[in-house]
Amino acid sequence: MSARRPEPVQQIKQRRDGVLNALLTGIPYIQFLDIRFDRRGDELTAILPFDEKVIGNTMLPAIHGGVTAAFLEVTAIVGLSWATLWDQMETGELNPDALTPDTLPKMPKTIDFTVDYLRAGLPRDAYARARVNRSGRRYASVHVEGWQDNRDRLFAQATGHFLMPSSNG
Repeated sequence: MSARRPEPVQQIKQRRDGVLNALLTGIPYIQFLDIRFDRRGDELTAILPFDEKVIGNTMLPAIHGGVTAAFLEVTAIVGLSWATLWDQMETGELNPDALTPDTLPKMPKTIDFTVDYLRAGLPRDAYARARVNRSGRRYASVHVEGWQDNRDRLFAQATGHFLMPSSNG
């Protein structure tokens, strides 16, 4: 009985990148805000590159509160979807080449989303990470933290509750 040969690391990375890209192209608002994701293993860091269009208060200047909330909510939904798809992706059951907007797994739906604005978002890049607190068949709870220059100085954080898509479509 021979052991199954491990899959080449580059193939695994390409599959992970392909699934992440499919998730991101499924949400048009991500392209509008130019939100990007840095992937390291199973951890995702969302990046909101600074652009003048995200400024809400030109006197400060500060990132608009709605943009901050949208950035954190996108981070939560993508992070939750990523965590949900991880096992299928790792076994190769989920093929990124076969993912289209029609075949992409359904996204979780927001039940509620509470944002704590801790300080003004300065006119520079912002970062966020989501932590899934609970994920079941029907419901999930996610916490998101957003920062700019220093991970220990959050400018916003949020908690969201999501309705998970049913497995039968």
